[in-house]
Amino acid sequence: MNPKTPCFPLVLMTFCLLCSPARAQMVAGDAQTELCFNYGCLTRQTVVFSADLLKTATRELADAKDAGEEREHLARVVGRLYASAAEQTPIGADRGGNFADEGMFGRMDCIDHSRNTSAFLNLLAERGLLRWHRVLPPARRLRFFLLQHFSALIEETESGERYVVDSWFVDNGEPAIILPLAGWEKGEGPDV
Repeated sequence: MNPKTPCFPLVLMTFCLLCSPARAQMVAGDAQTELCFNYGCLTRQTVVFSADLLKTATRELADAKDAGEEREHLARVVGRLYASAAEQTPIGADRGGNFADEGMFGRMDCIDHSRNTSAFLNLLAERGLLRWHRVLPPARRLRFFLLQHFSALIEETESGERYVVDSWFVDNGEPAIILPLAGWEKGEGPDV
């Protein structure tokens, strides 16, 4: 049976949740996961996403007619999950890139973002909400032997094409930037 379908058996879904690297858990219709911030995941805090927020995400992702639309919806859903997390943690101070929020408690670097966005994506996947993509471990690009950057990564299930879901580029709560992995590895993305 395909774990991406909404008919994924509850027993297997529970098993996946307990074994998830993101340690996401469902609690009475809500879902919780650990969030990290303050650069390099220095600070960790559990956040809870309400059943209403998750129902909205479910409806939006269900509206996608193909993989491209799913990525468009996914960018907005990830932004809303970050906005909800900012109501529970100090990450509302986070701004795109590494300099606009320098010195602020709650700021996030690409390590924090890649880990958190991956956790959000895994939470959505475990609920059967991703129909055209699967979540992969975070991607890393290395440029000029010194500059490295990390991002969450998804793969289109039919074509095998890979895309980064990069929330580091944007202010907290804005839709994530989703780019083909190959372009991102060459340095594509907003200039922050």
